[in-house]
Amino acid sequence: MAEGVKPRVKVPKSASAGETIIIKTLISHQMESGQRKDSDGNPIPRSIINRFTADFNGQNVIDVTLEPAISTNPYFEFEATVPESGEFQFKWYDDDGSVYEETKAIEVG
Repeated sequence: MAEGVKPRVKVPKSASAGETIIIKTLISHQMESGQRKDSDGNPIPRSIINRFTADFNGQNVIDVTLEPAISTNPYFEFEATVPESGEFQFKWYDDDGSVYEETKAIEVG
């Protein structure tokens, strides 16, 4: 597991049925591409978040594959329509096999 990795998510606490909301996510991660070398000339191993998913009540909302050219601390902003109250589950998949998760509930009235 990479050190200092911290996911952050911003989801409105409430919405109207069928409303489209904006979701913002950020994960603190160094994102090493694997193409740089250390001071001794040895390649620094690749270490990136290679996939990001968001589900709402078990249904996929977004599924993104990331490549080494992605920046440090990847940020995603996207829209989702919420038909009912429920929970968003966010997952970031690391090259080392780690999965970072965050959940946020939303109340639909």
